[in-house]
Amino acid sequence: MAELDTSSGGGHKKGPGVKKSKKLSTRVDLTPMVDLGFLLITFFIFTTTMSQPTAMRLILPKDTEKPEDQNKAKESGAFTILLGKDNKVFYYEGILTTENASTNFKSANFSSGEEGIRNAILKKKANTIEKNLVIVIKPGNDCTYKNVVDILDEMSVNVIKRYALVDISDIEGQLVKKSEAQTIAQ
Repeated sequence: MAELDTSSGGGHKKGPGVKKSKKLSTRVDLTPMVDLGFLLITFFIFTTTMSQPTAMRLILPKDTEKPEDQNKAKESGAFTILLGKDNKVFYYEGILTTENASTNFKSANFSSGEEGIRNAILKKKANTIEKNLVIVIKPGNDCTYKNVVDILDEMSVNVIKRYALVDISDIEGQLVKKSEAQTIAQ
């Protein structure tokens, strides 16, 4: 661990009968300290919890054998959100038909303003009984992963308890492309 050097330091005398004391030099061996340092480092590495992956909690419905036992939504409580390209969001309430497509099919964006999707969700939530409200999210072929995550975040921000991710139908996809083309032309 530690040593003392007891060899004489060259006893020069300054005068007759004067003895000079021996110089004692100390040398500290730090090898055990390095071992202790590595032991502490490995201890803290093994006992530290690594960063946990963050994931959104989803509550999924139970699978049923009979289609009539599945969760059903009332037409008055259905709210469908269609995700297009370039951060475009389209939505409609109830069932979309060719007769009501011109009035029921609306456009929005991800802003928090008056024409934002959050405002549309909050209006639907305020006008619908909570147990009847179901939001159907249909990402289009041209939408980005970020848009899907953003709309799922909107569900958690607005405390929407029932929502579903569903594939977009061909008719809805054509309507989204037509609406995107109209906004580009304007």
